[in-house]
Amino acid sequence: MEITISHEQGRLPITVVKLAGDLNTATYEQFQSEAKQTIDAGARNLVIDLSGVPYMSSAGMRALNQIFNWLTASSETAAVRKGIVSGKAKSPHLKLLSPRPHVLQALKTAGFDMFLEIHHSLKDAIASF
Repeated sequence: MEITISHEQGRLPITVVKLAGDLNTATYEQFQSEAKQTIDAGARNLVIDLSGVPYMSSAGMRALNQIFNWLTASSETAAVRKGIVSGKAKSPHLKLLSPRPHVLQALKTAGFDMFLEIHHSLKDAIASF
């Protein structure tokens, strides 16, 4: 898996993590580790670009969930976190970009669209923060 990290400026600083390759049991730890290093370095608003991911297994979804938890646990008030967990609000710090149709269907089936915004253009994703 190839991982490229870049930075964009919207109303807030945004870190874009672009993935290329399958996100599965062989690659999720690399993705999760890169994301953790980015968060530990100060990133608070992430866009995960899935346009280059043809396949995502449950391991990839677990990695996304872990990244969500790291970003949410460190910055949300109890009321906001409760809204996200209940499905009444979406993460203000983690957004997904351009998943391919097969990956999008898997994310929706697993319920990730209930707590993560999914955008189809980088401009829209950045503007959503």
